[in-house]
Amino acid sequence: MSSPGPSARPRTAARSRAGLVPVAVILLWAVVAALWPHLVPHDPALQDPTVRFRPPGPGHWLGTDQFGRDVLSRVLAGARPVLVVAPPATALGVLAGTAVGLISGTVRGWFDDIVMRVLDAVMVFPTVIAAVLFIALLGRSPLVVVLVVGAAFVPIVARSVRAATLVEREKPYVDAARLRGEPLPSLMVREILPNIRATVLVEATTRLGDAVFAAATLSFLGLGQPPGSPEWGAAVSDNRVWLQVAPWTVLAPALAIGSLVVAVALLSDALRHRLEAR
Repeated sequence: MSSPGPSARPRTAARSRAGLVPVAVILLWAVVAALWPHLVPHDPALQDPTVRFRPPGPGHWLGTDQFGRDVLSRVLAGARPVLVVAPPATALGVLAGTAVGLISGTVRGWFDDIVMRVLDAVMVFPTVIAAVLFIALLGRSPLVVVLVVGAAFVPIVARSVRAATLVEREKPYVDAARLRGEPLPSLMVREILPNIRATVLVEATTRLGDAVFAAATLSFLGLGQPPGSPEWGAAVSDNRVWLQVAPWTVLAPALAIGSLVVAVALLSDALRHRLEAR
């Protein structure tokens, strides 16, 4: 196998360095979510009408909102509700989707046809309507949001994993495993799954960004965190009427959402390039 040329090596090194930036952003927000009570300069729930709509400056570096609450403190506190929902929803969607796609792509036949038709029906059903139904039945809680968002990811991940499984199941090493009588569960877990891990990893990082955005969107629509919560989507919803008067109250949480979503997307892109290079 020939080694990469001189021009390829700098590009690979540049991609590796670029991949460190999104990792740093993600780790930063993870640390903030874990340690925000020790990082906030003010109580995020403390109201002080004497400083309402104060612009960014010393004492309130991102300004204050209509109740005089410190925007920076609320942005820092709002990281935890997002990261309490997004990673578990991603894990649920990726694990369930990988299992469904792996089994369906390996077994094929009538089982595969039924599973694909069910997944098509689930993908057509709007996520927001499903969220409304689940919340009406089960009540508003982070667990319900995790279930709704995770369930929305299952058909997307399953179709991607199934496509990768269909490619792998036709390769000689799978035929050899069948000939030596390897049972179906072992064939899937020991033979096929390790060879589609790149697809699973890319799906996991991609869905994590989608989960952050979905959690913020549901809170913006009043289907996630309750009004008044510092969660970023709820903060944007609560302050959008004051956009002309105090734009910092909306821009700060919106930029927090954007920074995390873009960082996860860049990490997914860097991971995909790295896996393709290997």
